[in-house]
This record gives sequence, C-alpha cells and structure tokens, in this order.
Amino acid sequence: MRRFVRQVFESLNHGDYETVLKGVSPIITHTFSGIHALGGRRHSIEAMRQWFQRLYRLSPGLNFDIKNIAVSGAPWNTTIAVEWVDAAKPADGSDYVNEGVHVIKMRWGKAVYIHAYLDTQKVAQMCDRLVNAGFVEAAALPIED
Repeated sequence: MRRFVRQVFESLNHGDYETVLKGVSPIITHTFSGIHALGGRRHSIEAMRQWFQRLYRLSPGLNFDIKNIAVSGAPWNTTIAVEWVDAAKPADGSDYVNEGVHVIKMRWGKAVYIHAYLDTQKVAQMCDRLVNAGFVEAAALPIED
C-alpha cells in the first residue's frame, strides 16, 4: 500500500490527477481546509476534477516530497496518513512551500475520504498574491457540491 501511495503522489507531481481520480469512489468526501479558492468540500469525482484543474492553474509545478506514510486496517477499511512537504511556482512566479498531512480512507482500493491538513494561511496568502497579480480565479468561491 505504501508503494501505491507513493505512486499516487508521483502522479500528482506530474500533474496527472486523472490517474488519481480513477482510484476515487463515486461516494467521496474530499476536504481541503481553509477559506480560499482551494478550500471546501467536494462529494463527486467531477467536482474533484474541477478542483484539481484549478489547483494546477493556480500552482503549476506542484511537487510533493513524501516524508512518512502510515497505513492501518484491512482492505475493506484502510486508513492512510501521508506526511509531506510541497512546493510550487504559483502563476505569479512567486515561491510557495507548505507542509501537511493527507488522511485518506479507502474501501477495497478506492478512496472514500480524503482530507488535507496543512497551513491554510500559506494557501490564503498565495491566493491573495495571485489576486493582486491579476489572477481573478484565486479569489473565486471554493468548488463544492
């Protein structure tokens, strides 16, 4: 399972969120903490797709450096915690670095719950910088359903 998790984050490092979405259950709760354009909660694969598209428009070159992976449970009820440091070059050319943890719950190989815990103030500051640089999408309402 740890190898699978590393592959998922490696796909994200290449901007390949479609591969990630193939591993998501149609019954999903995807939460990205904070009050900003990337925050909110989604419950469908299509809303997650729209969220990933926005994420990569606002922070191209996003790259996760995985620090630790913890896995517990059986295949029908698996909990995964992934500690990471991420970096990106936001659309305004500034630097962005954050750290956090994803908590992922899986049922029979499909993610049913994903919650990203991170420094939401850093994300909000990135969005503010992008708005000031003319990227209006960085001030958009969260994508939720």
